[in-house]
Amino acid sequence: MFKDLLKLDLYPTSWCPGCGIGQIAIQLAMTMDELGLDHTNSTLVSGVGCTARMPEYFNMDGTYTLHGRTLPFAEAVKIVNPDLNVIVVSGDGDLASIGGNHLVHVSRRNANLAVICNSNQVYGLTGGQAGPTTPKGTKTTSTPVGSPYEPVNIQGLMRANASYFYARTTIYHQAHLRKCIKEAIAWPGFAFVDLVCNCIENNGRRLGFASAYEMLQYYRSTYKQAPEGTDVLEPFQIGIIKKDSSA
Repeated sequence: MFKDLLKLDLYPTSWCPGCGIGQIAIQLAMTMDELGLDHTNSTLVSGVGCTARMPEYFNMDGTYTLHGRTLPFAEAVKIVNPDLNVIVVSGDGDLASIGGNHLVHVSRRNANLAVICNSNQVYGLTGGQAGPTTPKGTKTTSTPVGSPYEPVNIQGLMRANASYFYARTTIYHQAHLRKCIKEAIAWPGFAFVDLVCNCIENNGRRLGFASAYEMLQYYRSTYKQAPEGTDVLEPFQIGIIKKDSSA
């Protein structure tokens, strides 16, 4: 049972009502259970932020690292114990902003890590400031008239490498989300799952959504599956693109 992977005695979680991170934890636990992963063969590594609290809810060793240093720490764990399944769970601010330099180089080195990035498009923990994935024009607490910058192109960063695995999905598309996680864990190198997830309290309400349900329905109607054989995911497409240069 996937519930055996979770510390149910700590529920309800500390995340805000309507936050999608709880669903990320459940979908991750379901996928790990299907793959036979547990405390004997796997570990979770996180950084700083709302998503980074996730390892404390799993029945396995987990590490809460310094802000932005999640990826090099995870790479070190994998080097020391190469048989261990190392799964990174953190937010877009931790991985793509303060940790952006590490994202470039750990992916370039093709470290054998499965990275699940909660892309809620703001700094949710600190009040909803603009972050690296905030869409241009979005009003946040730090950009009250709209963000003047284009978001970081994580897909482009991954595709710049000789080998890459990049997946985009949303918290609404749960079957696709589990498929992305499953394939990322199985990928023999650096795998990045770009997971669009709702932060209703510090982003969604400011965008005009009345509830988390409305945000999920927006994901349902806006994000569409990319055609088979797609090499580049267009905006609002979900799918998996990958290239193994050693094949």
